[in-house]
Amino acid sequence: MIRLEKRPQPSKAWSYATPLLAVLLTMVAGGALFAILGKDPLLAIRTIFWEPLFGEFAWYYRGQLLIKAGPLVLIAIGLSLGFRAGIWNIGAEGQYIMGAIFGAAVGLAFYPMEARWLIFPLMIIAGAFGGFVWAMIPALLKTKFNTNEILVSLLLVYVAEQFLASMALGLLRNPEGSGFPGSRNLQQYPAAANGELIAGTGLHWGGVAALIAVILAYILLNRHMLGFQIRVTGESPRAARFAGVKPNLLVVVCMGISGGLAGLAGLFEVAGPAGQISIDFNSGYGFTAIIVAFLGRLHPVGILLAGLLLALTYIGGEAAQANLGLPAAAIQAFQGMLLFFLLAVDVLTNFRVRIGKGEMA
Repeated sequence: MIRLEKRPQPSKAWSYATPLLAVLLTMVAGGALFAILGKDPLLAIRTIFWEPLFGEFAWYYRGQLLIKAGPLVLIAIGLSLGFRAGIWNIGAEGQYIMGAIFGAAVGLAFYPMEARWLIFPLMIIAGAFGGFVWAMIPALLKTKFNTNEILVSLLLVYVAEQFLASMALGLLRNPEGSGFPGSRNLQQYPAAANGELIAGTGLHWGGVAALIAVILAYILLNRHMLGFQIRVTGESPRAARFAGVKPNLLVVVCMGISGGLAGLAGLFEVAGPAGQISIDFNSGYGFTAIIVAFLGRLHPVGILLAGLLLALTYIGGEAAQANLGLPAAAIQAFQGMLLFFLLAVDVLTNFRVRIGKGEMA
């Protein structure tokens, strides 16, 4: 007979072990999926995890690693603060989109003026503000009418996608683009471009912002009163009320920070790798960042490592599609397995498995 028995205290050993176990299980299950599709599973796993780092074209893929990891880490850091406090912002994808729209709109409004010292900082502020404003909608509805922030933030993603399409086809469309949807290419506008800081590394201001966010989040959670309130609220809401924590204010703060960081990620992406506002600008970073946050155990350093790992699956997945003919849907399913297995094996953090009279802890 197999049963689960609740542990008196969550196991720290399993807390650190479950992400590694989830990655291993994902490799096994992903390999089985690739075999069903008629591909060599070992070759597919090698292509995803090994080739981008040590293969023939590793010099190119390593630069792409920072480009992909930057927005994932930046968004996941913001989400993790709310998740720790039991505030569930699932709409970071919409905030990411709005940050890109607000930031790009400011940059394009100054075209063709050459004053990078003024334009790019204003774009950064506008990008953060766009994400913040979009996050405030579910935050204020939550505090005023006790609505479910999960549903509201998620549904706002689809509103943001429609707004993105309308901007690409309307107000922000390139007047010299022969009627094609999409804005001017910001990479070709030096005052608004988010180019590489060190040639060949893939590092741009988005990567720098992600690293700064990791450091500040660590300090916040371990050295600041707000971090204490976030931790206490997540661990024991009743104790938090006795400690004087204002839950409505905490909702606004956590949602605002996560929305602002998601908006920054959108701005750095549209001014950098993406280059323009287009109908298909959003690439799912806001949803993938949820996996990054949980895979990193909602810890800033863990999120940094998880972001690099998920970025590796993006890059390796693209390589597998090009070299092995794997469908994009299979790569997306492979990435989703990480969260699935993490949630599954995370049960072992709070429960021990008992088999008959013995136990497996």
